[in-house]
Amino acid sequence: MARRRRVGGRCDLAVRDGPTPRRPGARRRPAAHDVTEEPDTVPSAAQHPRPTPPGSWDVHRPPSAEGRSILVTGGNAGIGYFVAEQLAGTGATVVLGSRDRTKAEAAAASIRSRVPGARVRHVPLDLADLASLPATVDALALDRLDAVVHNAGVALDDPPRRETADGHELMLGTNHLGHFALTRWLAPLLMAAPAGRVVTVGSFAAKSERLDLTDLQSRADDYRPKRTYGRSKLAQMTFGFALDRRLRALGSTVSSLVAHPGGALDALTPSRAPVHVRTSGERLRGLPAGLLVQGKDAGAWPVVRAVLDPLATGGQLWGPRVFGLRGLPRAEPVQEQMVDATLAARLWEASCELTGVEADLGFR
Repeated sequence: MARRRRVGGRCDLAVRDGPTPRRPGARRRPAAHDVTEEPDTVPSAAQHPRPTPPGSWDVHRPPSAEGRSILVTGGNAGIGYFVAEQLAGTGATVVLGSRDRTKAEAAAASIRSRVPGARVRHVPLDLADLASLPATVDALALDRLDAVVHNAGVALDDPPRRETADGHELMLGTNHLGHFALTRWLAPLLMAAPAGRVVTVGSFAAKSERLDLTDLQSRADDYRPKRTYGRSKLAQMTFGFALDRRLRALGSTVSSLVAHPGGALDALTPSRAPVHVRTSGERLRGLPAGLLVQGKDAGAWPVVRAVLDPLATGGQLWGPRVFGLRGLPRAEPVQEQMVDATLAARLWEASCELTGVEADLGFR
């Protein structure tokens, strides 16, 4: 029987000719150059990341986010929980998007116990049910959203292949298509913020995979869950970079960044009862792995920096400093396959067809 586990961190957009109208007072993010044709010709900042000066970011004292509202999908467990906890510590209002109300309430209680005065709440979110997403956005009851962290994910350890309520392969449908469609419904709220951010949480596992657009739904006879998971995360990351290029082409105030947690193990993750309880034995067994990887609390650092660093820009990829597996967060180079404009355009078109959302994802 397949075991399903939640993991934290584990349509072509129309481009108008001429200037794009903007809200009064909104600042236009500079693009590498203006285009009137295929927006994927706009270079991504990820290809030439800004160097990260040593000591310029304190992971234990990120800047204040007082007055901002941030949605973290899958914020009730894993990487998402620690992203939510760290963001709550900055004064932001953090909304946990989760299918399971009981687990979300437990996570919120844990955050409040560690962050006095934390502003944290829950909205029901099921990324595997596309028809439910507009109601989720309505439940936010916000007039603007400063950032969304596309973190929630599903991984299958074993066959058989499973599907969402919409008939999509479960991991692709949840990890990529669900977030793709959710972005469309969040677009008005993100555009209403002074500088909205979409932060997509990818995975180190994506770096060794290649998208197969002839079998995006993994229907082939040799269904392998780990490969399918890696491809679903690669699709997410490719979407994050493509969204950046398209937002730049529109001159939007919204930016899109990608982050990954590196290697993050439960055995190296501090306890947050009842969300996560680590025994002494697990901690001792995990110590040797600490030379190469880290806990999920540290895995959240690149994501939090992508959300809050005022110098972070759209199109960047944030990950751990040491071999991309552990350490302080930095902007790192991106593999060419993740910013392949032709591949991204085909994926975007397929994603629109599978989700039924319009080509511009609501960004106009």
